[in-house]
Amino acid sequence: MSGRDNGGGMRTQVEIYDTTLRDGAQGEGINFSAGDKFRIAEKLDAFGVHYIEGGWPGSNPKDLEFFRLAARRKWRNAKIAAFSMTRRKGVAVERDELMRLILEAETPVVTIVGKTWLLHVTEVLRVKPDENLGMIRDTIRYLKDRGKTVFYDAEHSFDGYAAEPEYALATWQAAEQAGADAIVLCDTNGGRLPGEIARTVALARSKLRCVIGIHTHDDCGFGVANAIAAVDAGASQVQGTINGFGERTGNCNLTSVIPTLALKMGLRSVPASSLPKLKKLSEFVNEVANIRSNSRAPWVGESAFAHKGGMHVHAIERLTKSYEHINPAAVGNARRVLVSDMSGRTNVLMKAKELGFQLTPDMAELKAMTARIKQLESEGYEYEAAEGSLALLIGNALKHREKPFLINAYHVSMRRDGQDNICEATIKVRVGTKEAHTVADGDGPVNALDEALRLALGGFFPKLKNVDLIDYKVRIINGTTGTAAKTRVLITSTDGKREWGTVGVSKNIIEASLQALVDSMEYALLKK
Repeated sequence: MSGRDNGGGMRTQVEIYDTTLRDGAQGEGINFSAGDKFRIAEKLDAFGVHYIEGGWPGSNPKDLEFFRLAARRKWRNAKIAAFSMTRRKGVAVERDELMRLILEAETPVVTIVGKTWLLHVTEVLRVKPDENLGMIRDTIRYLKDRGKTVFYDAEHSFDGYAAEPEYALATWQAAEQAGADAIVLCDTNGGRLPGEIARTVALARSKLRCVIGIHTHDDCGFGVANAIAAVDAGASQVQGTINGFGERTGNCNLTSVIPTLALKMGLRSVPASSLPKLKKLSEFVNEVANIRSNSRAPWVGESAFAHKGGMHVHAIERLTKSYEHINPAAVGNARRVLVSDMSGRTNVLMKAKELGFQLTPDMAELKAMTARIKQLESEGYEYEAAEGSLALLIGNALKHREKPFLINAYHVSMRRDGQDNICEATIKVRVGTKEAHTVADGDGPVNALDEALRLALGGFFPKLKNVDLIDYKVRIINGTTGTAAKTRVLITSTDGKREWGTVGVSKNIIEASLQALVDSMEYALLKK
């Protein structure tokens, strides 16, 4: 499976070329500042990727600033690459402004994109086929003469080869003859299948002596599969982005490629010690991009090793590999057991242990607890994302403790005062024999209720002052009943050290919100 390199020896190393900061930044909704790019580059360098493409010098001020910052830093593992295109038609390479800008970026590696598909040569560039070959040769020679490592991104390689195989091959050979250190075959439109990718890469490998790379897009959902097919056929560099960011549906996702190379194909890319940090890297890039992590992402998603069906959970309790293709810890992930109306007693037993409760299969409470969870889920409660509420339910079923406080009464009102809407909440809570009665304003009824509850409980439980509500979701459960529909409220809270979810369900959104808020405060007081 490891294949052979272009020189005929056994290939054990695949280079990772990260283009998150350039191609990834072209994705819809992605907007990195120069500082963002630099922070991500530092993480990628520490992770051990071989090349980091910083952007296109001259395309925007942020990229110029990034290259200025990058030139000052000594990188431990990665080499920084700047991206540009072949010289313009009718312009001598030494007089082309693009060449001046890419040299001023002061990167050791330069990646140049050029045309492979005759359609693009004649209809987009509108140059003669021979001039396109000259543009490729001139640009690569010019940069090689100035001491650069030059990678040639052969745009639309697979579409071009399918349409005019002889011309496509001529463009790759022109790049190699000019001194390109690697020729990267690009599935720019993302429309080719793994078999086509493998055949074309194998052909290129038989005709070229230099390193062959692969750059795929995910328009058909095959971005990763096509990259792996290319590696299997002889490519030894993979270009892609963290979390698959990129144009249209995105680029090849390196968070899938990297562990696949290491754990499925026995090929080295990043250091083995970096693999357990993969999930953290994925989350870091999402956080900088202000993008919510995809819970269903392979390898690194929260759901990648989540088990819900009772039969599955029962099996992994006995033998984890029965329903897991790797140990989740290998990529920094963790096994999760979900509890829902599909759960069996094994789900509840394993989840209770995870939450810190000591249960055994023969406990009488376990059967009743499982039935209670199924009943509440049928009424609209959802415990997959509300482990705080689940922990309280289990604790109450086991009669481990009394409730730390009770809500005796509450009232929420809204009034118009001039140009302002004012929401006010009052609440009465009882702690033991003592009672607190508080009033608070808020930006909305739920916010006002949250403030009033915190104010009431703060005097009894000072630690609750550190609890913040960080997410609030509302879903209508049975919309066919119109305004009388049941509402489910999911709240995520944090005390700065951990996060937890709680849930409330009612026909009244305020009541559902209060249930979730009360559970959040109770869970904050619960010692695991």
